[in-house]
Amino acid sequence: MAAEPDRLARLKEEFISSRGHWSSLWGEMLQLDADFFESYLRLAAIPWRIGTLSSKTKELICIAANASTTHLYSPSIRIHMRNALKCGATQDEIMEVMELAAVLGIHSATSGVPILIEELEAAGRGGELASLELGPREHELKERFTANRGYWSDVWNHVLRLSPDFFEAYLEFSSVPWRSGCLEPKTKELIYIAIDVSTTHLYDPGTRIHIRNALGYGATAKEIMEVFELVSVLGIHTLTEGVPILVEEVANVRDGQ
Repeated sequence: MAAEPDRLARLKEEFISSRGHWSSLWGEMLQLDADFFESYLRLAAIPWRIGTLSSKTKELICIAANASTTHLYSPSIRIHMRNALKCGATQDEIMEVMELAAVLGIHSATSGVPILIEELEAAGRGGELASLELGPREHELKERFTANRGYWSDVWNHVLRLSPDFFEAYLEFSSVPWRSGCLEPKTKELIYIAIDVSTTHLYDPGTRIHIRNALGYGATAKEIMEVFELVSVLGIHTLTEGVPILVEEVANVRDGQ
């Protein structure tokens, strides 16, 4: 049963009031199931209604989650970039968010290398690692990483031993926004948390490291919880992608196509 026009208009106004924007993405969903739309609105509005992070920071976090290589949802990238600019974000800040999110590919190595080490040892080939000691160059790279990125994790020891050239190139790649960026370290770490904890990635080791780092830079439990809340609604893109297709195909069947 179709919802009353007054209710549809009220829900649209509530969305705009709580989120600061409206997009055609929501119109058909609202028309097809106002109850579901209202429940989504209540969920999505929580960090915007009672959150502690600034609106600009929230929009930057949403850009990171949507631009992450595991999600790449262009409609929302555009919406949140537009919103971030309205909130006072600069082009350089938004560029930095994307540079921070672009490191996600390194998890191919940080996930794969520990498994490689375990399987080498299980196969009785642990000796292949014995000759890969950390020499002066490797120790210097470790010191540079710690200075540039503000932390060290044991997983990097294995990456460094197996391929110091690769590690050095990644060090330079990931350090750019830390050397010349304009976002504060805490915000950088919140962005890393967002891309690691997103449902399209769920990389627990990175989530833990960056929560620890964010706490070290002064983040509160409520701020980190707010990051979780902001990215937990990515599942709604099932509807924003699927509903227009549903409407189109229903029309095609109705028209005999």
